Amino acid sequence: MQKAIIVREYGNSEVLRLEDVSIGDPGEGELLIRQTAIGVNYHDVYVRSGLYKTLSLPGIPGCEAVGVIEKIGYGVRGFQQGDRIGYLTSGYGAYATHRLLDKNLALKLPNALSDELIATNFLRAMTVQMLVEQVATLTSDHTILVTAAAGGVGRLICQWANLLGASVIGTVSTSEKAMLAKSYGCKHSIVFNQKNVIANVMDLTDGAGVDVVYDSVGADTFFSSLEVLVACGHLVNFGQSSGPVDPIFMSTLANKSLTVSRPILFHYIQKPKQYNDMAISVFNTFKNIDLILPDPEPYSLDKASEAHEILESRRGGGSLYLIPE
Repeated sequence: MQKAIIVREYGNSEVLRLEDVSIGDPGEGELLIRQTAIGVNYHDVYVRSGLYKTLSLPGIPGCEAVGVIEKIGYGVRGFQQGDRIGYLTSGYGAYATHRLLDKNLALKLPNALSDELIATNFLRAMTVQMLVEQVATLTSDHTILVTAAAGGVGRLICQWANLLGASVIGTVSTSEKAMLAKSYGCKHSIVFNQKNVIANVMDLTDGAGVDVVYDSVGADTFFSSLEVLVACGHLVNFGQSSGPVDPIFMSTLANKSLTVSRPILFHYIQKPKQYNDMAISVFNTFKNIDLILPDPEPYSLDKASEAHEILESRRGGGSLYLIPE
């Protein structure tokens, strides 16, 4: 029996309910996928809660998964039954045992990369590739600040930026996470406090500030992130775990000729070639670089609400993913 998590109303984790569904056969240009591992991301929380009203209700959430091709629609070339694929999609639908997928979204996976690795880190790694190599092209001349440096995306930014030679400062919520952040490549780690983070960053940079801030926290950190930028610095806001950012006056940016960007990964992977090129870069990084990643934490599909609660609690949760049963 095919099943999926259906969201019929925005709300807390209890709105994630497992229901029977009928998927049908693939149409032209489509693949029928039997899913084996489904990623759980903070984006899913925003969608479920209604902060992002980008999922038409009732609908199936989820942006990424790994699976095996069961059927191939008319006109599809380059795939065969049994191929193992991964994908990212802004069209959602990943929280399911099976799904129909546009062939342009399917990426053949190298044998060396496990289902759980891709399900838990592919979207994060694609996001980081976008952030450090496209939104702001980091070099060894840069000093950067990463908020939530021990978080899912934060730890990857720190490691990737360190590999590129950038000097990395990270903010974290506890002293235990400060030690973790240093293991991820942070030259300095700061336990975040609204009153001391600016002074600490300015002290660590001899009063200069940082060239780029990667801020995924949003409301609680946005304006302190602006404060620690050098003249002509760049604030990259790519999340809002503490809530949406208040409006900002352009004159605030003009004081130091600052730039602010709010990149969304799915805008950067709309073109198939760019999507494939970025994916190859990420696959090669996974294969060739010994990244420090948390242990994967599997939950059955019917426990999706529990996985969301762990993610929202900021208890960490490692790399969460769902196993269809």
